[in-house]
Amino acid sequence: MKQPPIIIPTGVREVLLHACCAPCSSAIVEWLVDHGVTPTIYYYNPNIFPFEEYEIRKQESKRHAESLGLHWIDGDYDHGQWLSCVKGLEGEPERGRRCECCFRQRLTATAQEARRQGITWFATTLASSRWKSLEQIERAGHDAENTVAGTRFWAQNWRKGGLYERRNQLLREYGFYNQQYCGCEFSMR
Repeated sequence: MKQPPIIIPTGVREVLLHACCAPCSSAIVEWLVDHGVTPTIYYYNPNIFPFEEYEIRKQESKRHAESLGLHWIDGDYDHGQWLSCVKGLEGEPERGRRCECCFRQRLTATAQEARRQGITWFATTLASSRWKSLEQIERAGHDAENTVAGTRFWAQNWRKGGLYERRNQLLREYGFYNQQYCGCEFSMR
């Protein structure tokens, strides 16, 4: 069954793209550039544990952006703040309330960075993972745009249009490190 095409919101020429990792962002970035949308990559993932894992993913994201000549922004790593955000939700299953809280925190920070950069639209590569709830991501993105005036969330299912398959091709072409868990210590189980 043919999937519907990805739709660019009217007037979007630039987007702040929250990137969880290089493998997930690679096909999305390629698609955006091919369709006349300039992405600025924002790497903000205080959920990732341990710090060494965070650094590996960060360096891969930066390497990818630099290879394409794209602007890349390093968000702060404050795992303690993230732990405070999800306190009491540690035992939640994947796609549970902890994930929704995590998405909301990260996408609100993305909306704030978009405003600082003077970019109206923001999106996230989290919506490319088959392990994540698109509904949770969309709710978190809209909560973020409602919290941060002057921003708009581009809610997009980045799994379609052949992007998931292209992601896997680019993963091999770039030789990306491909993590085996979401990122937080509670997803390592």
